[in-house]
Amino acid sequence: MKKIKTNFHNLKDNICHTIKRIKTEHLISNYMKNNVLFLTFVITAVFNSTILRFFSMHMLENYLSVKAILADITVAVVIGSFGYLFKPKNRFTYLIIANIFLSAICMINSVYYTFYTSFASVSMLSLTQYIGDVGDAVVENVLQLKDIVYIIGPIVLTIVHLKLKKKNYYKKIEIKSDRKKRMLSTLGAGGILALLFLVTMSPLDVSRFAKQWNKEYIVMRFGIYIYQANDVITTIQPKINSMFGYDKAKKTFTDYFADVKEEPEKNQYSNIFEGKNVLVMHAESMQTNGIGLKFNDREVTPTLNRLTKEGLYFSNFYSQVSVGTSSDSELTYNTSLMPTKSGTAFVSYYDRTYISTPKLLKEKGYYTFSMHANNADFWNRRTMHKNLGYDRFYSKQDYNVTKENTIGLGLSDKEFFKQSITKLQKINSKNEKWYGTLIMLTNHTPFSDTEKYGDFEVNMKETITKEDGTTEEVIHPYMEGTKLGNYFKSYHYADEALGEFIEELDNANLLDNTVIVLYGDHDGRLPKADYNRLYNYDKETDGILDDEDPNYKKFDSYQYELGRKVPFLIWTKDMAGTELNKEVTNVMGMYDVMPTLGNMFGFYNKYQLGHDIFNINDKNIVVFPNGNWVTNKMYYNSQKEAYLSLSDEPITEEEIKENNEYANNLLDVSDDIIVFDLLNEDKEKEKE
Repeated sequence: MKKIKTNFHNLKDNICHTIKRIKTEHLISNYMKNNVLFLTFVITAVFNSTILRFFSMHMLENYLSVKAILADITVAVVIGSFGYLFKPKNRFTYLIIANIFLSAICMINSVYYTFYTSFASVSMLSLTQYIGDVGDAVVENVLQLKDIVYIIGPIVLTIVHLKLKKKNYYKKIEIKSDRKKRMLSTLGAGGILALLFLVTMSPLDVSRFAKQWNKEYIVMRFGIYIYQANDVITTIQPKINSMFGYDKAKKTFTDYFADVKEEPEKNQYSNIFEGKNVLVMHAESMQTNGIGLKFNDREVTPTLNRLTKEGLYFSNFYSQVSVGTSSDSELTYNTSLMPTKSGTAFVSYYDRTYISTPKLLKEKGYYTFSMHANNADFWNRRTMHKNLGYDRFYSKQDYNVTKENTIGLGLSDKEFFKQSITKLQKINSKNEKWYGTLIMLTNHTPFSDTEKYGDFEVNMKETITKEDGTTEEVIHPYMEGTKLGNYFKSYHYADEALGEFIEELDNANLLDNTVIVLYGDHDGRLPKADYNRLYNYDKETDGILDDEDPNYKKFDSYQYELGRKVPFLIWTKDMAGTELNKEVTNVMGMYDVMPTLGNMFGFYNKYQLGHDIFNINDKNIVVFPNGNWVTNKMYYNSQKEAYLSLSDEPITEEEIKENNEYANNLLDVSDDIIVFDLLNEDKEKEKE
């Protein structure tokens, strides 16, 4: 006992001596004086990464995440430590290059997040070839003042350097400088910080880091710099795995589909459309929230309103796109596979084997084609549409595109439909059965050609009675001048073009034996603040209602994410009033379309990831590329590890765990199918 007391007193004396020494020798202040440039580098690097989280993920726990800040400090210390290998007068050159590099990472991710609501990936560098085609959209809709903030880091570091140089700072510390020793000690400090960071990691953090599905989660836990380094490894990994990981992927794939039946399960809708022509409308950026919406008693979408009332309408339908946007929706719609974890299937994995709707219908004697009055190489469609099984792709070169008939990115929808009618008539005259996809374009961001959309106002008008008994019309700005307001104007134009097209199809007798399938490819990527104005407009102040107002409608991140759902409907000219004319409210995703249509038209893909909605009904789950998922009961956000209840049914932890496992397995097997080309029978024979 006496020995323990003695040791305790010795330890106490040592601590007191160390503290006294620090105070006496001013170690901390001396260190700061002798390492001003290095500390400035670390502080500005961490400042930029924190600001990035602040601008992208608007939650206090995100931009003040201790884990992320610790990770960013660690990276900055380690990178900065190598600056000590240079002479003090040359150290600035190394640190400013490193600082510009880290600032560029933050700036690129800031711009990227605005457009894709995701963080950048080096695998997407192959897509820069398409920037010219959407240049206006990028400049107008993406580049913002906040993206310039990140130049503060290099500017501050330069200013500090110039001040130090003016004070002959570098000559003073040159005498005290043991460059190698200082580099190793700083690197050691970085190692200690790294160990502290690793201690804070949970098994879930490590698992998410390895998979890299949910980029927001990784940035929140690991910081932007470690995320970006991991992204480089993840991008290279598929190239390596495709050579060395095939057997493991094949086993996972075989186990996943082991219990799947060779024949589809039948239901009341089996083969009801077999032999009919199919016209698929790929509706650019159309969201469900425009359906039924009115401004001054004028409908935003009179055509869609009619079609949803006359046809088979799926009102709880979600697109499942990643950074490939429209191309991702085409992939998932046609193959019932998910977007890839790295890059996009249309660009990075265009040479893989896919089981697709056009291919399966070709086996049933259909002529297949697609039409899109844009550059055929945009999203690599020229190559990928052929791989998906389309016999012919009508692109920009097949249309008469002039300055007068262009809106936004290309040929206006009205002109596109008008010129497509003659092509459809020729196809119909030469083929007994046909399947075609028409890709709309006008309702594409940035929604800025408002003068070409026609007369559709998104203000608020009311008639008031004055004291003298006369009436006066008062106009409140409401959504005028907002991106969301311009979107509704564009949406109204596209809907009007669709209505005119259907009328022309009928006049040309092209609807008599044809089923129209329409899906919104993805949401309009519009500001959440605009939705808050839409739902909580205060006409008295031309602002937003106070959240304590009884008419205030809560619109948080959950409502924003759920509000991104898109329309999906099946319609024929004689469907109104039949048993097919109804609304389906069960939650449904893009990967459920192929199995649902397959049952109706008599084709089947054993390796589809979705389900026939009429077989699975209210038990369905829609998985998103970032690991989030939604059911009839709840919406789960994997980044927050939290959910929003959507029904009165009880929710258990076991249910959440099972759904998370289901989502992770589905995403993994989908990626393996594409990366390892697991549907390629010839490749399998080569392995044998």
